[in-house]
Amino acid sequence: MSTLRKSGIALLVVLVALALVGVWLSRGDPASLTLAQTTGTDPVLDDANAEFFPTIAIAEPIGWAAGTAPKAAPGLTVTRFAEGLDHPRTMLTLPNGDVLVALTNSPGLPKVNASKIKGKIEDLLMTRAGAGVPSPDQIVLLRDGDGDGRAEQRSVLARDLASPSGMAYAEGKLYVALHDRVLAYDFTAGQTALAGKPVKLMDLPPGTGHWMRNLELSRDATKLYIAVGSQSNIGENGLEVEEGRAMIWEYDLAGRSARQFATGLRNANGMDFSPWTGELWTVVNERDQLGSDLVPDYLTNVPVGANYGWPWVYWKDQFDRRVEYPYPETINYVRRPEYALGAHVAPLGLVFSAEGARMGPGFSSGAFIARHGSWNRKPLSGYDVIYVAFDARGNPTGQPVPVLTGFLTGEGTTYGRPTWVEWAADGALLVTDDTAGIVWRVIASDARPQAAIRRIGGARLPPQRELRGNTSSFGEDDYARSVTAP
Repeated sequence: MSTLRKSGIALLVVLVALALVGVWLSRGDPASLTLAQTTGTDPVLDDANAEFFPTIAIAEPIGWAAGTAPKAAPGLTVTRFAEGLDHPRTMLTLPNGDVLVALTNSPGLPKVNASKIKGKIEDLLMTRAGAGVPSPDQIVLLRDGDGDGRAEQRSVLARDLASPSGMAYAEGKLYVALHDRVLAYDFTAGQTALAGKPVKLMDLPPGTGHWMRNLELSRDATKLYIAVGSQSNIGENGLEVEEGRAMIWEYDLAGRSARQFATGLRNANGMDFSPWTGELWTVVNERDQLGSDLVPDYLTNVPVGANYGWPWVYWKDQFDRRVEYPYPETINYVRRPEYALGAHVAPLGLVFSAEGARMGPGFSSGAFIARHGSWNRKPLSGYDVIYVAFDARGNPTGQPVPVLTGFLTGEGTTYGRPTWVEWAADGALLVTDDTAGIVWRVIASDARPQAAIRRIGGARLPPQRELRGNTSSFGEDDYARSVTAP
């Protein structure tokens, strides 16, 4: 067969595939539930509707005009902390107040075992959604030297990194997660450039599919937690390529060893430690192609050894019949997520209320989450920053409260996409907007810095009974008695 003929056939196949996608763009599976119904501690789980093509509804980013901004909740104001950035994603605030921002995107690696036609269609759709730009591969330092709430100084801290995302800092070390490894740099807060060769702590599965590799450092700075997303939707490219993925790793900095901390998490992103319990929490992007109402993305705690079911199960006991692989033994121990964030909202950034935050009393006991926004739900969902209130025992409650909205134009396009959240040194909430290239600053200007949330705890109860060799401290009254029936 001639090369020309092969090219013609390939072009025809692509055109047919695009035509099918075009048909689906006009149809799809519109939601029958409201977003609120798929949100909260007890979400409605609709009947699964497996799709060959996902429902597609993409809001093309158009950027923010000068002088415009998202809408902040009553009592809050929003301004531009920095702008003109090239695809800003994750952030880290250093002890001296400098803010590091990763300018990054997918490394563009092809998925292993994946359909080439499907890959081209996905690339086309992600480009329309603003996610198809080349990765800038930089970490930029922003400094608000005069304290006016706007970063007037900007330095490129590091360049030529391979899709950097996760960042953490403690005790003279800056930890950076690239798509395929975790590095440690010698670094002192205040420096404006990274010098010296980094030390590689561990390799990671390369960033095909879900490419972000986010970091969270334990409060005592001894453990590093690394979130690694799956390569696929439900393991359709083979479980072999999912080795080491869809999980959170724990790296022991002293022992230089890693272990799988929690598994079955399709695409965990932002992480933070609960101020009430000290437990690790994360937000997770769930699976696609079950319709507009499934599956809710979620916010949950992550106990050591936890398994959340991917790819076989979602929401503890909902089996995904599309998965062809035998059930593992761990299927009986799948955990239920704590809080649903709505179907296809794509949560990325997460921080808890913290000591020193200046968001006002209505936002002083909960979690702030950036919902990047859907591309496969009708109507669109996410495209906002929300607050989920927690009770005094450290449990999420109620429905989310909008913090930052107005990203969607209402005409099928979006001004931007909120991506990450981080606390600034002055107590403001910083929000990256990756497609608009802006870091937003949200604050209750008149609010005083909040106090630290009280940690739940208490003295352990002393043992009430004990055995010592062949003797015991049990008394006669401790034994079960035989009672004669009357």
